[in-house]
Amino acid sequence: MTSTPHTQGGSAAPIQVALIGYGNAGRIFHAPLISGVPGLQLACICSSKPEAVHVHWPQVRVLPTPEAVFADASIEVVVIATSNTSHHPLAKAALLAGKHVVVDKPFTVSLPEAEDLLATAKAQNRVITVFQNRRFDADFLALQQVLASGQLGRMVHLESHFDRYRPDVPSRWREEDLPGSGLWFDLGAHLLDQALQLLGEPDALQVELACQRTGAKTNDWFHAQLRYESRHPGLRVILHASALVPELGPRWTVHGAEGSFVKYGLDTQEDALKTGRRPQLNALQDWGIDPMVGQVVRHEIVGEIRQRVSCPAPDLPGNYLLYYANLRDHLRGQAKLTVTPEQIRSVMHWLTLGEQSAREDQFVSR
Repeated sequence: MTSTPHTQGGSAAPIQVALIGYGNAGRIFHAPLISGVPGLQLACICSSKPEAVHVHWPQVRVLPTPEAVFADASIEVVVIATSNTSHHPLAKAALLAGKHVVVDKPFTVSLPEAEDLLATAKAQNRVITVFQNRRFDADFLALQQVLASGQLGRMVHLESHFDRYRPDVPSRWREEDLPGSGLWFDLGAHLLDQALQLLGEPDALQVELACQRTGAKTNDWFHAQLRYESRHPGLRVILHASALVPELGPRWTVHGAEGSFVKYGLDTQEDALKTGRRPQLNALQDWGIDPMVGQVVRHEIVGEIRQRVSCPAPDLPGNYLLYYANLRDHLRGQAKLTVTPEQIRSVMHWLTLGEQSAREDQFVSR
């Protein structure tokens, strides 16, 4: 399901990309990342506030409605960075207009909506994918390398926290009691995707949801437990996020039979993008550098004494630009898609089961 690349002067012409939505997701993440990848051109932005767009992107066309974007024959890829409940109708309309589609996470607000979009994309012979940028966090890349090295031995415990201190509840759609709102569908979509990438499908999960901040209308705390008996006997996995943590603990705590991996601090790319930085794929310089590299701790026997030995984990930079570089290469027939339809459905399946688990207050199985 790819485009046939057209050429100009013997090289592939830039793929024309439209961004629908210029709220936080569109402004902070998608616009600068699209513009930072050679071979992609941020051709237009759909927004009802063109003056706000032109403050940052004076050279980019602004279209007033999604329908105007879908009617533009020059647009090849549509990126949807709007409210969660609008993802399904906008993505479906884009697919039916012959566009490839990137949807900001969560993909949709329900599994049936997700399955409908995947089926529509297949019928239209178009690419649809979801923005799982956290696969390119520095800490996640380091953990993947540590696990691949076998230093930790057989895994017995993985704990992934994405905690923040945001005590005030802002007035925005993400904080309303709507389908797909709350931390479970927001950060849970990332933490589940990372767990599935590391470990595959669990056997069962249990999710607790809570509203902890004064005035919270939707969940701002979740705690998920995943069981992996069929794949990894004895392994227990915890995924946790909260908006009300004044003193942050580790981002990752992973224990194996032979060692541990402990990592403090979040990936720096989001904060850098919030300051207005615009990374370029071919000139990254200090982009994505992790100032708090994780530690690998092992206990080794020296003589007859077991000694604790600690060393830094791999110091790998994060790079969200690689998500869009992969999309470019896939559309040119040069690479497999990083986030596949099967992976999209899997995350939506477990997000949905998580909601069911929270309602029933019990483990639910796949």
